[in-house]
Amino acid sequence: MVVIAHLARNTGVFARFDLGNLGVRVFFVLSGFLITTLLAREHAATGRISLSAFYLRRTLRIFPPFYALVLAVAAARAAGVVALPWSDVAHAATYTMNYNTADRGWILGHTWSLAVEEQFYLLWPAALALAGFRRGLAVAALAMLAAPLVRVTTYLAFPAAHAGIGETFPTVVDALAAGCALALARDALWRWPLYRRFLGSPAFIAVPLVALVAHAGGKHPLFSFFVGTSLVNSAVALVVDRVVRFPDGPIGRFLDRRPVALVGVASYSIYLWQQPFLDARSNAWWTAFPQNLVLAGLCAAASYHLIERPLLRLRLSLDLRRAPQAARPARQAA
Repeated sequence: MVVIAHLARNTGVFARFDLGNLGVRVFFVLSGFLITTLLAREHAATGRISLSAFYLRRTLRIFPPFYALVLAVAAARAAGVVALPWSDVAHAATYTMNYNTADRGWILGHTWSLAVEEQFYLLWPAALALAGFRRGLAVAALAMLAAPLVRVTTYLAFPAAHAGIGETFPTVVDALAAGCALALARDALWRWPLYRRFLGSPAFIAVPLVALVAHAGGKHPLFSFFVGTSLVNSAVALVVDRVVRFPDGPIGRFLDRRPVALVGVASYSIYLWQQPFLDARSNAWWTAFPQNLVLAGLCAAASYHLIERPLLRLRLSLDLRRAPQAARPARQAA
């Protein structure tokens, strides 16, 4: 969705729809769900959460492809090939781009969402390790309730901070929290007969429709900040649960198609490298359609095959080495 939204700036296709914002929301909810699910599985298997192992896996997954992009952009900036503030490079490199909302350029601007993700990684696993999963659900619910109040208060009382609404961590944390809450509460929800019937019924189509209508209400700030965004987050979480519960449904079958699966596998590198080439404000030849798509695809493919895949093999090797050690606490607990 984000790539389509950026492409729309070049071609005019789907330009009237804010697919980029919706796509980021979906990404945050899904990320909260997946990370929490993985942490819960680790805790169930070993009786603990290894923060060192988590941060090592995330570092190997996120840092090398990301800093390859940052270094490439910095080199292009130094050579005068592209124009962007050096402050963008600094904010990107320190994962603080979501607080650089006043005068940032386009090429690294998309890294604000990765900054939010890294801030989430820094806080949430440690919170679960310290507070436990039951209190973690309460924390997630509190974040879902507090973020709309933060957005509305910022909008009404702090005009100078308007640009950061939906990007600074306190104003976007509820999307991540919705995914976290789903991961922690879905077993309890499934024991509720009414929820089970609704999740599998044709009436469920109302959920994505509510999300689309609420998202369209983004033109009305107070509605969007207080109600609309929360509805979108909750609807996306429900859709995620339905897809996981019923993988043979239409969405599950679509996601299992080979072209879609291939895009999903390389989605991180695609996310990183699409931005420099999908710049509608640039007159450079590499940002013109259709060669911009070709170049973005080539760079993403190089990033995936030369950086991501070798590191994936390394991560799997490290996980296999840890497996016998991780099994010991589980056997002792049994």
